[in-house]
Amino acid sequence: MNPSVIVSLGRLADRTPGAAAGAALVGAGLAERLSTVPRAVGTPAAPKEDGFGAALAEAAPNLRALSIEVSAALELGAVPLIAGNKCPVGLASLPVAAAAHPDLAVVWFDAHGDFHTPATSASGYLGGMVLAAACGLWDSGHGAGVDPANVVLVGARDLDAAEAELLTKHGVTVLTPREAEPDRLRSFVAGRPLWVHVDLDVLEPGHVPLDYEVPGGLTPDELRACLAALKGECLVGLEVTEFEAPAAYAAAWRAAPHWPPPAADASTAAAVATVMSALEPLLAPLADS
Repeated sequence: MNPSVIVSLGRLADRTPGAAAGAALVGAGLAERLSTVPRAVGTPAAPKEDGFGAALAEAAPNLRALSIEVSAALELGAVPLIAGNKCPVGLASLPVAAAAHPDLAVVWFDAHGDFHTPATSASGYLGGMVLAAACGLWDSGHGAGVDPANVVLVGARDLDAAEAELLTKHGVTVLTPREAEPDRLRSFVAGRPLWVHVDLDVLEPGHVPLDYEVPGGLTPDELRACLAALKGECLVGLEVTEFEAPAAYAAAWRAAPHWPPPAADASTAAAVATVMSALEPLLAPLADS
C-alpha cells in the first residue's frame, strides 16, 4: 500500500509555539524516508490558552480539511501518515478510519488518556478529550465510531480519577509503560485493521523535545519494539504528534512558513532522527511497497 504523508499545520488547540513547526519537521522526515511529497493542511497560527469550545471552533476548518485528506487517502487504498501538531488530529482521522473499518483496532501511545469529556475535564483542554470524542462519549461535531473496547492505551501514567473511571467503564485496555509488552499488543490487535497514534510524550523525557513531560515513559527502543510487534498487522493509518520545535526556530518558521522547513540545529535534527528510528518498523513495509 502506498503511503500518503499529511502534515497538520493549522492550529488544533496549540498552546505552545513549537507544535506546528515540530509537525513540519516530522513530516519532512516521513516524506524523506518514504520518498513522497507530503500534503500540508492548514496555516500556522499563534498559540493561545483557550477552553475547548473556543479551540474546537477555531480548529473546525483544519479538522474538516484533515478529514478530507484522510478520506481521500483511504479511498485510494493508501495509508495516511499524519505528522500532527497536537493530538486533536485524532478528531479528524479516527472517525474517518472507523467508518471505513468498523472493527478498527486503535493502539494509542500516550502518557495521558485523552479520555476526558467537557464535563470531567478540569483544564478544559481540547487535547485531553480527543479519544473520548472518537469513542462517542461527547460530540465534537466531527464524528465518532470507534469502539472503546477496541482501543488499547499504551504508556499511560498521568491519569486522574475521573478519566481513569471513564476508561474502565467503557472497556478501554490501559497498559502502563512497564506493561507495554510487544506480545500483548500483537494479541490485542489480533489481525484487525489497525490505526496507530503516537503522542511523543509517551517517551521518557529527554529523548525528544516535548511540551508535556511525564517521567517514567518508554525509551525509543521500547517504542520501536512495540511497533515492530505490529509490523505484520493491517495498518490503516499512523499519526505522530507533539514534537515541540525550539521556540526560536518555530518563531522564524511561523513568520515565513514554507516547504520544506529549514534545517534545524543539530540536537533537534537528532531528535527527529530518533523519532524516525522508533517508527521504522511501520515505515519500512511502506517504503518497500
